[in-house]
Amino acid sequence: MTVYIDPPDWPGHGRMWSHLVSDVSYAELHAFADGMGVQRRAFERDHYDIPSHRYPDAVRAGAVEGSSREVVRLLHGAGLRRRKRDVPRP
Repeated sequence: MTVYIDPPDWPGHGRMWSHLVSDVSYAELHAFADGMGVQRRAFERDHYDIPSHRYPDAVRAGAVEGSSREVVRLLHGAGLRRRKRDVPRP
Protein backbone atom coordinates (compact mmCIF):
# COMPACT_ATOMS: atom_id res chain seq x y z
CA MET A 1 0.00 0.00 0.00
CA THR A 2 1.47 3.35 -1.04
CA VAL A 3 -0.25 6.59 -0.21
CA TYR A 4 1.29 9.98 -0.94
CA ILE A 5 1.07 13.39 0.72
CA ASP A 6 2.13 16.80 -0.53
CA PRO A 7 3.44 19.60 1.72
CA PRO A 8 0.89 21.67 3.66
CA ASP A 9 1.03 24.57 1.21
CA TRP A 10 -2.70 25.04 0.56
CA PRO A 11 -4.49 27.75 2.61
CA GLY A 12 -8.10 27.42 3.69
CA HIS A 13 -10.27 28.08 6.72
CA GLY A 14 -7.43 29.77 8.60
CA ARG A 15 -4.93 26.94 8.28
CA MET A 16 -2.68 25.18 5.80
CA TRP A 17 -3.56 21.84 4.17
CA SER A 18 -1.95 18.88 2.43
CA HIS A 19 -3.49 16.42 -0.01
CA LEU A 20 -3.40 12.69 0.71
CA VAL A 21 -3.77 10.48 -2.38
CA SER A 22 -3.39 6.90 -3.58
CA ASP A 23 -1.91 5.86 -6.90
CA VAL A 24 -3.84 2.55 -6.79
CA SER A 25 -7.44 3.02 -5.67
CA TYR A 26 -9.87 5.02 -3.58
CA ALA A 27 -10.36 1.90 -1.43
CA GLU A 28 -6.66 1.98 -0.52
CA LEU A 29 -6.87 5.70 0.23
CA HIS A 30 -9.98 5.31 2.41
CA ALA A 31 -8.38 2.42 4.32
CA PHE A 32 -5.27 4.49 5.03
CA ALA A 33 -7.30 7.50 6.13
CA ASP A 34 -9.50 5.30 8.32
CA GLY A 35 -6.36 3.92 9.96
CA MET A 36 -5.30 7.48 10.78
CA GLY A 37 -8.73 8.32 12.16
CA VAL A 38 -9.42 10.85 9.40
CA GLN A 39 -13.13 11.47 8.96
CA ARG A 40 -14.67 10.69 5.57
CA ARG A 41 -15.89 14.30 5.26
CA ALA A 42 -12.23 15.26 4.64
CA PHE A 43 -12.41 13.37 1.30
CA GLU A 44 -12.83 15.68 -1.67
CA ARG A 45 -13.28 14.12 -5.12
CA ASP A 46 -9.93 12.26 -5.32
CA HIS A 47 -7.99 13.15 -2.17
CA TYR A 48 -8.21 13.80 1.54
CA ASP A 49 -7.51 17.27 2.86
CA ILE A 50 -5.11 16.90 5.79
CA PRO A 51 -4.43 19.87 8.11
CA SER A 52 -0.78 20.79 8.60
CA HIS A 53 -0.71 19.59 12.20
CA ARG A 54 -1.63 16.05 10.98
CA TYR A 55 1.06 15.97 8.26
CA PRO A 56 3.64 14.29 10.55
CA ASP A 57 1.00 11.71 11.56
CA ALA A 58 0.44 10.78 7.92
CA VAL A 59 4.16 10.39 7.29
CA ARG A 60 4.59 8.27 10.44
CA ALA A 61 1.67 6.10 9.25
CA GLY A 62 3.53 5.46 5.98
CA ALA A 63 2.50 8.20 3.56
CA VAL A 64 5.28 9.03 1.10
CA GLU A 65 6.15 12.71 0.89
CA GLY A 66 6.02 14.26 -2.57
CA SER A 67 5.50 17.58 -4.27
CA SER A 68 2.05 18.82 -5.21
CA ARG A 69 2.97 18.35 -8.86
CA GLU A 70 3.99 14.75 -8.20
CA VAL A 71 0.74 14.01 -6.36
CA VAL A 72 -1.32 15.27 -9.32
CA ARG A 73 0.86 13.29 -11.74
CA LEU A 74 0.29 10.12 -9.71
CA LEU A 75 -3.49 10.68 -9.67
CA HIS A 76 -3.54 11.16 -13.44
CA GLY A 77 -1.31 8.11 -14.02
CA ALA A 78 -3.64 5.94 -11.94
CA GLY A 79 -6.75 7.29 -13.67
CA LEU A 80 -8.03 8.55 -10.32
CA ARG A 81 -7.95 12.31 -10.95
CA ARG A 82 -11.38 13.94 -10.63
CA ARG A 83 -11.63 17.63 -11.37
CA LYS A 84 -14.41 19.77 -9.92
CA ARG A 85 -16.08 20.08 -13.31
CA ASP A 86 -16.09 16.27 -13.69
CA VAL A 87 -17.96 15.53 -10.47
CA PRO A 88 -21.73 16.10 -10.46
CA ARG A 89 -23.03 18.35 -7.71
CA PRO A 90 -25.41 16.74 -5.20
